[in-house]
Amino acid sequence: MTSTTGNDLRIALVQEASGLDPADNRARLEAATPPGADLVVLPEAFARDFGEASSDVGPYAEPLDGPFGRELARVAALRDTTLAAGMFEASGDPERPWNTLLVRGAATAAYRKIHLYDSFGYRESDRLSAGGLEPTLVEVAGFTVGLMTCYDLRFPELARALVDRGAEVLVVPSAWVAGPRKVDHWRTLVRARAIENTVFVAAAGQPGPRYTGHSLVVDPMGDVLAEAGDGPAVLTATLRRDVLAEARRTNPSLTNRRL
Repeated sequence: MTSTTGNDLRIALVQEASGLDPADNRARLEAATPPGADLVVLPEAFARDFGEASSDVGPYAEPLDGPFGRELARVAALRDTTLAAGMFEASGDPERPWNTLLVRGAATAAYRKIHLYDSFGYRESDRLSAGGLEPTLVEVAGFTVGLMTCYDLRFPELARALVDRGAEVLVVPSAWVAGPRKVDHWRTLVRARAIENTVFVAAAGQPGPRYTGHSLVVDPMGDVLAEAGDGPAVLTATLRRDVLAEARRTNPSLTNRRL
């Protein structure tokens, strides 16, 4: 049963690997989605993994109301929740789709990843198109939720733009590639975005060995409420509005800004 009080947001992060077969990933959505949460977040590219670094993802792009979007909506209705997961969305360029975070269920939205991962030896922009610059927010169980995806986490201005538009929670589905210092960067950046913006951050990653895992939920003072290791996992946490309010009284950095 979805919360309607607006005082608590029950969230679940699903740290589950996606494969190269979209039909198989769709078939796993129902079993992967736990009951009892207002918001369930699966990782980036859950509809179909990126594949090899230089491979073409264009053939796997779908419209928002395609097979993945329809199954996401069906499972969200079945679980009486809002469900968020990453997909490749067909754009005007058949060779460069959008990397889209699709939200379906009690709330609906679609966020096209702004910052493409042209870093650490990767060139995401060679096979994907960047989304528009307008931040995307959605209302879930009375909370305003800002949407980000993976590499967006390294750009504090996007998180701040979402918070300036009312975000109380930042959701960050990811496929954070494993490597030296990557877990440390991930944890540091998730906590930094929470602390500097006095918001909750819920970051759901794909597991190892290819990705770092370590999905985590962080509160507005930077305390880690839940964290996974590098294997498959489901994290749950309750985000409380009184915790958010107290953090912003204690650390009023948003109102102390001098612009």
